[in-house]
Amino acid sequence: MAKKRESLIVASKVKAYVKSKKMMTSSEALGAISDDVYGALDRAIARAKANRRSTVKAQDL
Repeated sequence: MAKKRESLIVASKVKAYVKSKKMMTSSEALGAISDDVYGALDRAIARAKANRRSTVKAQDL
């Protein structure tokens, strides 16, 4: 069984933002958003490594 990863988002902030747009947030959406953040970070890390840097910069995202 896969290890559950820690959420990288602040659920209350995400829900407040979505609510400000007159929409509701499902609990499944929060997990998917966190997964997208992990994916974006993994791609940024790979790009930084490919450029022989140990620092992830905004340009990597």
